[in-house]
Amino acid sequence: MKASRQYVLGGLVVFTAVVAAALLSGVLGTVFFAITVAYLLLPLRHQLTARGLSPRVASLLATLAAFLATVVLATPLVVILAVRLDGVIAVLESVPDEILVELFGFTYSVTLDEVSAVLVGFGRSVARTVATAAPVLLIKLMLFGLLVYSLVYHQAEARAAMLALVPAEYHDVAEALDRRTRETLFAIYVLQAATAVGTFLIALPIFFLLGYDFPLTLATIAAVLQFIPVVGPSVLLAVLAGWHVVVGDIVQAILVFVAGGVLIASLPDLLIRPRLARETANLPGSLYFIGFVGGVLSLGPIGFIAGPLAVALVVELTNLLAAELDPAQSAPSAPSTPTTPTEPDAGTGSESTETTE
Repeated sequence: MKASRQYVLGGLVVFTAVVAAALLSGVLGTVFFAITVAYLLLPLRHQLTARGLSPRVASLLATLAAFLATVVLATPLVVILAVRLDGVIAVLESVPDEILVELFGFTYSVTLDEVSAVLVGFGRSVARTVATAAPVLLIKLMLFGLLVYSLVYHQAEARAAMLALVPAEYHDVAEALDRRTRETLFAIYVLQAATAVGTFLIALPIFFLLGYDFPLTLATIAAVLQFIPVVGPSVLLAVLAGWHVVVGDIVQAILVFVAGGVLIASLPDLLIRPRLARETANLPGSLYFIGFVGGVLSLGPIGFIAGPLAVALVVELTNLLAAELDPAQSAPSAPSTPTTPTEPDAGTGSESTETTE
């Protein structure tokens, strides 16, 4: 009777979770991203509590650390744009009133007024879109911060609740999946940072060889844009190519868009991500790349996290199944070099006091 009751309750949990996911589909991406960030903040939270801080204060400081990391990430782009604003204005003022573009033996005349009209129309469209999306974005940011703090603070209760849904004989499987999730999420963010650094190192000499006056500025912008999935440095290359088309330098436009697209936008992803995936996530580079590309194409920006994570969990379950079927020759994948401190068991040690606060 007890087992039947547990099965019924389990079925109700799954059913209500599916219904909730359908009703809250607009914020599922925010919730998923908050969960991944909270996973990464748990080691910091444990270190702070070990130094004598209360769980509430430690969780708040860990959440603020994530916010400050985001601000630090965006600061170089804002600073560079502010420093180079005069140069951008000077370049715009140098645009001739009439531009002659020669292509395939034909000459096209484009006036500055026509270009201005197109740009103004595009700017107004973007402004309307931003104005419409701003309140929604603000609400999602507030939800994100609240979720991260709540998940970090109540991690012991959340962990205990999740394990309670798993039969005791499968707790080792749950622990293995938890370890693999933590390692994979850490690796994803490390790979993203490494790819940005690689983009900067590749873009700097390329922009210098292409004759740009501010190669350091352009390389920094390309590196920061690498943190924006799907778009990445391609938007910068498209703007530069468009500028060369406007001033009539078609060869330079093609060179920037093609060579830059291959070397700056694509090469770091092809070289860095697969190589580091094996070292940081204990995942073959080919499988990581499949998860990355497939996730981005299927789910959009959030797919760069969800795709590799899904592949990593499939690999972990496959290893566990192989070990179960043939213990003599197969074994679960060995954990990679620990990247985070071992978490205390739910309800033990310092964590057991959280439920009373």
